[in-house]
Parts: sequence; C-alpha cells; structure tokens
Amino acid sequence: MHLSQNEDDNFSLTKFESMLKTNDVLFFDSNEFEAIIFHYLESGKFALAKKAVKLGLEQHPHASVLQLFKVEILIFENKLTEADSLLNSLHDLEPSNEEVYIQKANIFSKRDNHKMAIQTLETALDFAPDAAEIYSLIAMEYMFMEDYDNAKYNFMKCLELEEEDFAALYNIIYCFDFLEQHQEAIDYLNMFLNKHPYCEVAWLQIGKEYFNLKDYEKALTAFDFAIISDEYFVGAYMEKGKVLEKLKRHQEAIENYMVTLELDDPMAYAYLRIGKCYEKLKLQKEALAFYEKAVDEDPLLDKAWIAITDFHLRKLDYQNALYYINKAISIDSENVLYWKRYAKINNRLNFVEEAEKGYRKTLELGNYELETWITRCDLLINLGEYETALDVLFQAIEFYPDTAEIEYRVAGLYFSLNEGEKGYYHLRRALKIDVEYSIIVEELFPMIFRRNSVQNLIEKYSQ
Repeated sequence: MHLSQNEDDNFSLTKFESMLKTNDVLFFDSNEFEAIIFHYLESGKFALAKKAVKLGLEQHPHASVLQLFKVEILIFENKLTEADSLLNSLHDLEPSNEEVYIQKANIFSKRDNHKMAIQTLETALDFAPDAAEIYSLIAMEYMFMEDYDNAKYNFMKCLELEEEDFAALYNIIYCFDFLEQHQEAIDYLNMFLNKHPYCEVAWLQIGKEYFNLKDYEKALTAFDFAIISDEYFVGAYMEKGKVLEKLKRHQEAIENYMVTLELDDPMAYAYLRIGKCYEKLKLQKEALAFYEKAVDEDPLLDKAWIAITDFHLRKLDYQNALYYINKAISIDSENVLYWKRYAKINNRLNFVEEAEKGYRKTLELGNYELETWITRCDLLINLGEYETALDVLFQAIEFYPDTAEIEYRVAGLYFSLNEGEKGYYHLRRALKIDVEYSIIVEELFPMIFRRNSVQNLIEKYSQ
C-alpha cells in the first residue's frame, strides 16, 4: 500500500522516536532524516532536532542537506566559527547551492555585519529558484540597519514574486508607517488592490492608513470592503469598531465588537472596547459588566483594570478605585500613568504617605510635570519632612528655574528650618517673579505668613 507524504513522515517520526526509546539503531534514508529534522525545528523541539542531525550524519555523512541542518543548529547555538568552517567546505562542494549563501549571510548578520549579509544574499539570488524568500531576508537585514527605504523596496520585490505573502505586505506598510509616509502607503495599497481587488488584508491596511490620517469615513469604507472580501475577518470588524467609536456611533461599534466574539474565542480587548462604548452611552451597569468580563478573560490586561479604576474614580468611589489601581500596578509597575492615578487616589483618601510614594515613583519614572514636583513637596511638608521637600524642590528648579510656585515653597521651608537669611532670599526671588502667588505661603506656612517682616516684604512688592 502506497502511503501519502504526510503518512510517510508520521511513520518516520514514530519509527525514530521508538528507536530513541529502545536504543536500537534503525536505518533511515536521508530524505526521512530531512523530514524528521524539519518537523522538530518547526515544532521548537531543538534537542530532538540536534539528535536527529547527529544520527543522520552518522548514517549519511556526505548528505549536504543534513550538513546544512547542522550549520543551522550551530548558528542557533552561537557556534559561528564552527558553522562558518563547515559552510566553507560545503561551498567548495556545491558553489551554486543558495542555502549555503543564506546560512553564510545568517552568520554575518549574527556578527552585526549586515552589509556583508546583504551582499551574500544578493549572490544567492543568482542560484535561488525561489527569489521571494531571498528578497525577504535582504529586507530584514536592511531593517536591522534601520534603512527602511531599502527594506521597503525589497519587501515589494518579495511581494511581486509571492503575491499572497501577507507578511511581506504587512512589513511594507510597517516601513511606510515608520517613515510617516501614510499617503504613499495608500497609493501603494491602491495599486496593489487594482490587481487584487478582493485582498482583505490590503483593504484592512488601507483602512488603518486612513485611520492614521483621521479620515474616518474612508477608513470605514475600507474596512467594509475588507469584510465584503472575507465576512469572517475578525480584524476588520475590530478595526471598524474603533472607527465607529471615533465617529461617536457607539451602538454600531458595539455590534461590530460583538461579531468578533462570535467569530473567534472571546478577546479581553473586545470586552474592554464594548465597556467603553456602553460608558459613552451612559449605560453604567453594562459598562462595568464588560470591564469585569475583560479582566476575567485576561487578568493581565492592565488597561482593563485601569478602565475599572477610572469608572470608580468618576463616581468618586476612591476605595474601589484604589483596589483596582493596585491591580494594574501589580501587572505593570513601570507605568507612570498608573502611579499618577495611585498618588491622586491616595491623596483624595488622605493617605499621605502612600500618596507621596506614588508621586515619588512617578518622578522616578520620568514624569517631570511641575504639578508632580509641587504636589510631592506639599505632601512632604504635610509629613514634616522639610529637608526632603527642599531636595525635591531643588531638583524641580533644574527643570523649572525662576518659577514662583517653587520659590515660595523654598522660602517657607527655609523659614521652617530656622534658616531665615535663605528664607528671605528666596521670598524676594518669588515676589519678583509673581507677587500674587504669595498666597502659597499663607496656605502652607500660616505661622510664617503672619510674621511682620514677611508681611512688610509682601506689601513692599505689592505696591
């Protein structure tokens, strides 16, 4: 009975794995070994692939394809010198084997010599029966060099030869987007669609480009064509929902997001967007229900936790808001926006130490807004940590020199630390900048504000 290729490969795999279990040595022809190794590499079973290469070369020491698999494994293990040596031997035997040049280019690329990798791949084009793959590899080398124009050109060559290579199409648009050439991307996609009018991926991409240009009506039309081309195209319904949100057609957006849930496994992001739409429609109960579905579906979706946080913030329910912002921070502790919310919520709850910690973390993560510096300083004043508050203000001065809000606080802190000379110096600086902000001293340092000398100085600059 003649076996199909797939059945043949499965038989070889079963036979090979049985051999490994029993330690018997069975014979396989080189084609069988090729299929076995390819299967293991595709499945990510690297150790089994390596074992198959070793056994294959023991039985077929001169099989060039098996030697090339060995090269691939050596490169993966970063044994580049050994791989290079083996490739040189193979090149002497088969100078027109394009795979030798591809692996040689891979070594150059691993060594960050992308120009030589490109030159080697261009040589491979002379021998390759399928040039599309080579153009794609050349394009990736240009991507490593951040030469997006040449990367784009080579992905286009790849797509000309392999018109259903959607990975190449996505990469072309990625290059256009990186170069901020949105109109050029639209022109290219229109040209492509003239040849392939029912390519749903191209319609999706052109819709995204119109979305980037804020031309929402044209984006909507493009996504409709993507759906006409493939009524089961989940991505098109998702993108159409986003456009409808921008057009404030929230009920229609919900309907499109609902379609994605019917066509595919439930997605937390779709639940999140539906919740946002319901909130815009002022259907609070439904909004919260879908936010909760989002976190149930994907507990690591921090944006969903934030959506629930903001939902409770808008209702002034700070206790619940604090619970959910802590959830978001536990997922992404380096997100400055989360720490800002954490600080503000704790401040509203009068949890001064926690609020100060939040603003401190916000500054550590690079949020240098004036309000952040000042609010943290005021919390430290509230905690009686005057010297730390001064340190914070002097850091703020580097970003905001000659700022009245800072100088008044510095003056008040020096007075509080019984360093009157420095206090008067900074009070004068503050008054020169803006006398009306002297109310800061009255609010934060009322005892100092009532001093006659301070009152006289303020009166002098007010006249």
